[in-house]
Parts: sequence; C-alpha cells; structure tokens
Amino acid sequence: MDHLLYAAFCGLSIVTLKEMNTIVFEPYMDEPFHVPQAQAYCEGNFSYWDPKITTPPGLYALSVIIRKLFVMKCTLPMLRLTSLLPLLIAPLALTRLLAFHERVRPPLSILEPRVDAIVLSFFPIAWFYGFLYYTETSSLFTVALAILAATEDQHWLAAFIGLLSCTFRQNNIIWVIYAFATSRLMEIRFRRPTPGEKKPKEKLHDPPALQASLADIPTTVLSAIRTLPDILTNFVPYALVLGIFAAFVVWNGGIVLGDKSNHVPALHIPQFYYFLAFSTAFGWPVLVTGPGGLQYLFKEVKARMFGSSSRKLATLALTSVMALTVHFFTIHHPFLLSDNRHYTFYVWRRVYLLHPVVPFALIPLYIACGWAWFIRVGQDQSLLQTLLLPLFALPTLLPTPLLEPRYFLIPYILMRAQGLWYGIINAGTMYVFLYLPREGVGRFMW
Repeated sequence: MDHLLYAAFCGLSIVTLKEMNTIVFEPYMDEPFHVPQAQAYCEGNFSYWDPKITTPPGLYALSVIIRKLFVMKCTLPMLRLTSLLPLLIAPLALTRLLAFHERVRPPLSILEPRVDAIVLSFFPIAWFYGFLYYTETSSLFTVALAILAATEDQHWLAAFIGLLSCTFRQNNIIWVIYAFATSRLMEIRFRRPTPGEKKPKEKLHDPPALQASLADIPTTVLSAIRTLPDILTNFVPYALVLGIFAAFVVWNGGIVLGDKSNHVPALHIPQFYYFLAFSTAFGWPVLVTGPGGLQYLFKEVKARMFGSSSRKLATLALTSVMALTVHFFTIHHPFLLSDNRHYTFYVWRRVYLLHPVVPFALIPLYIACGWAWFIRVGQDQSLLQTLLLPLFALPTLLPTPLLEPRYFLIPYILMRAQGLWYGIINAGTMYVFLYLPREGVGRFMW
C-alpha cells in the first residue's frame, strides 16, 4: 500500500510539472533571476553573478550536476526538474526522521517510505515550490538529510550535508546546529552507565513536557549545561561549519548576498506569531484528532490560559508584552504591500489592515495556538524535546522582515504536522495558479 501511495505521489508530481511547463512556459516571479544565473553556470561562466540574487549558488551548482548526469540542456523544464527531484525523494529521508522521533525501527529498505512521510511531503508550501525553479525543496531536503545523519551518529557527514544546505539558504546554519542538538538530546536522555565507569555521567533533568512547571526550566537548563563536556567531541565537525560560515559572513560583509538593500535583517518579533497562526491553519487536523480530541485540547488550552489566578495573571502579562512587540516590531514590508500575486498580500490587506485593533485582537489567538501545539507535541515528548524546535526557529524567523510562507517551511516540516486535507489545498492553489491568471495581476502563488 505504501509503495502504491508513493508511486501515486511521484506520478502526480511529474504530471503536474509537465502541466506547469506547458502552461507557464516562461520564467515566473523569481525565476527570471534564477534561470539566467543557472544557464550561465551551465555554460561554464562561473564568474557571472546577478546582483539581485540574495541566496548562494547551491541551486545552480545542483542544476549543473543534474545536467551532466542526464546529459540535458539547461532549459526551463530541466531546471524545474532540479526542484522536483528533492521533493520526490524527500519521503525517504522523512521516513527515517519520523522513526527516530517516535523511537521505532524504520523500514528495512531505504526505498520504503511511510504513509505519514509521503503526506508530510505533500505539504502545500513544499509541494507547490517543487514545480518552480526555487531553492525551497533542495533546502528542505538537505536540512532533513543533515538531521537524519546526525541522529545516526554520522556527525562528519551531517556537518558536510549541513554545509551544503547553507549553499541553498544561508539561515540553514541554524538547522545545522539543531541537527547536532536534537541528536545529542536523545542520546543524553536515554544513555546508561557503562560497565566499570568510575564516575557516573551527569544526568539530564528533562521531565515530560506536560508535567513540567516553570520551576523545571532553570533546573533543566543548568543540567543541560553540565552535560555539555560529554558531547563536545561530537560538536567538532559542526564547529568547523560554523567557522566556515563566519568566514563567509566576514568576507561578504553580511549574510545576504547581492541585493542587500531590499533584504536588510530587522527584528520582526510578530513573525513568530504569524508562524503559530500559519501552523495552526495548516496543521489543525493534527491538533483536533490527537488523544482526547478537540474537547480535551480545548479544555487543556483553557486551563493553561485561565485555569487559576496565577494562570490568568501570566496570560495577561504575556498579552501585554506581545502587544508591545506588535506595536513596536510589526513590519509593513514594501513587497508585502505591493505584490498582489501572493496570498499574503490579501491576508495582510483584508485581515491585519482591516482595523488598527485587529493585530492586537489576534494576540489571544496566538497564545492559544502556542499552547495547543505545546500540548499536542508535548504529549509524548520531554520538555527539552518540545521546546528545542521553537527555540531554533526563532533565530530563523525573527530577523526576516518579510511575511512569506516559504520561511515557515522547514520548522513546520520538523514539527511533523500532517494533514490529509493538504490534497484539497494543493488542488485548489495549483488550479488557481495554472488556470485562473488574473489580467493585469498575473498568477497567484504562496
């Protein structure tokens, strides 16, 4: 059954790419920048660089490799194939990643993807960009592969793949460190004393997430710090990657390549709130179908927000702090306000700008979304396991001034939220993109 579903996933994706190339036969949106750059590389002109491109050349180098392997020309359809291939093999890597987090054995064959890994690869943002010449699918696949290698204790390989992932998107450097952290966390939590050990290794205080209290957080942090000497040896390859990345930043004069004027990092705290809302909008089936169903989830979220006087006070304090961040750190990016070919343009115009009070009225919803995910993810995980992903997501989201769903792709996939209704979203958005272009506007996309 899994093989048939995987074959259907691959077949549908290939047919969709063919339809994309038939209807959208010219470069679209960002492709007019990426395609000529890739074609220059295919011609051996590695000194050419379009100053408007802000990401490293990993995508173009990958296209050159595929061109040589399959003896193909660097036409638009072939270049789009560069994005599709990582999408098609993503379920194979995600299968083993899901097995690691669930602490179960993966399938014996590497070519046996699980159903939930296939569904996860069908996530609308990942699937949609598998048909355009963008960096998203290659970035996602290399990050997943780096984390997978780290969980299998192949740290030099994980660091190398992590370095490759940074050639697609610079902020993947954060996920390289996440790969190390999440793999070592599992080892520290479940390690046992070795025979003849004179001094027992430092024990990690990491209670089950839903049983933990605020008092557990400092204890957990301090115990994690004390365990660092036991895992520093494994950090050496990742430290080398950090050093290479730091050298690049110094040489380049910053993280952003090319057109720095339109991509200046800025503290954008509400970006994390948008991520919570986005994750809930796409992952609600996971939330409402977990143990206890919607009734249990609603009861737990209500209890954690208003269950006692101290909870009410904490919620009020958090709401006040978030209101200040919304007031002082909301960014109305020029691209968001002007490019009406993206769905975010309409969300921003028709929701956030509907009335000045709306951004503040949404704050309780953000808090409820955060608690909902904490409760669902934390039901079978420890406190550190549950908090690790949002802690690493913060430095990838907060410096990005533009609200764009592509930035939420990797943290959402790593949250392992699946929903069969992805198919409905994919069918709707792809149909609108291919068959309902709007005169004077163009084609609508994420």
